[in-house]
Amino acid sequence: MSGPLSGIRILEVGVMLAGPYATMMLADLGAEVIKIEPPGGEISRQVGPSYFASLNRNKRSVRLDLASESGQARLGELVAESDALLVNMKPSVIRRLGLTYDALKRHNDRIVCVALTGFGLDGGDQPAFDYVIQAATGVAAMTGDPAGPPVLPGYSSADNSTGLTAALGLLAQIVSGRGGQVEVSLRDVMLSQLNYRASSYLNDGLEPRRYPHGAHSYYVPAQLFATADGYLALFITHDGFWKAFAEEAGIDGFTRMDERAARREEVLAAVSAALAADTAEGWEQRLRPLGIPVSAVRTLPEALKENPEMVVTAGDFRLVGSPIRIAGDEPTYVPPPELID
Repeated sequence: MSGPLSGIRILEVGVMLAGPYATMMLADLGAEVIKIEPPGGEISRQVGPSYFASLNRNKRSVRLDLASESGQARLGELVAESDALLVNMKPSVIRRLGLTYDALKRHNDRIVCVALTGFGLDGGDQPAFDYVIQAATGVAAMTGDPAGPPVLPGYSSADNSTGLTAALGLLAQIVSGRGGQVEVSLRDVMLSQLNYRASSYLNDGLEPRRYPHGAHSYYVPAQLFATADGYLALFITHDGFWKAFAEEAGIDGFTRMDERAARREEVLAAVSAALAADTAEGWEQRLRPLGIPVSAVRTLPEALKENPEMVVTAGDFRLVGSPIRIAGDEPTYVPPPELID
C-alpha cells in the first residue's frame, strides 16, 4: 500500500462495523492493517460478502485463537512488530484476551492500544449496538415528527462516527511517539456530537424539541419542504441567503434572522406556498446558482449515480471509496482478505 500512512502497521480485532470501519479508513490511507480473526472468521462474514467487503477492503487477515497459548504467542509476535492495535469487543473480553496496553507493553512499550466499547473499559458489558446507543443518548428522542414516535436514522450513525473518532485517537497517540491505552465509547461519541444541543440545555436550560419536517431549532427556514413534485431541503442560515431566496420565490418581509425565528409559522407558511409552485429539482436548479444551500431529496441509488467518482472497484466488489482527498496521492483498493491461517 502507498499513501501518507504507508509504513504504519495496525492490528485489528474488530467485529461488525465500528472497529473495522476505523481500520479500513486507515488502510485506505496506506496503513498496513492485519485483521485478526477467530478460527471461524469474523462474524460479519456471515452477513454477506458485500457487507464484509464494505468494511474490510485493503486489509490482510490471519486466523488466531486468542484464547489459546499459541494464539497469544503469535499475538505477542505481531504486537512486537506493529504500531497500534484496535479492538471493539466487550470490556471483559478485551481484558480476558489480553488486548490492553498493560497486557501487551511487555512485547512493545510503544504499541498504541485502542479500545472501542459501548460505555468505556470500566463501563461494564451491557450490549451497546448502534440503535441502542442512539436511543440511550437522546438522538432518537429528538428525531422524527413531533406528533409521531422517536425515529432512528436510516444508517449506523453511532458506529460510523465512533469508528472515525477511534481512528483519530489512534493516530493522535502514534504522533505523540508514546505507547499507551486509548478509549473511545459509542455513548461518549454520540453525546459529544450533540454539541450545541447539549450546550443549550447545560447553559440555558433549553431541552431539545422536535419540529415537523426535521426543522432546525435555530434557523428558519431550514428543513424539508414539499414541492409540486418531491421534497426539497432548504437551509437558510443568514439574511443574505434569505434575501436571495425571497427574491427568487417572490416572498416579501421577514428580512432579519431574529424576526424569522420569532415568526416561524408565518415564514414556513409563506415558504411552503411558494415552493409548491415548482418541483424539487426545478427549485434546486433555480436556487443553486444563487449560492443558496438547497437539494432535492434523492434516494441512495440516485446519489450514487450522480457521484460516480465515489464508486470504486476492489476486486469483484463495487464500493464507496475513501472520502479523504490528498494531493498527489491516489488510493488503491484491493478486495477484502480471504480467511487464511
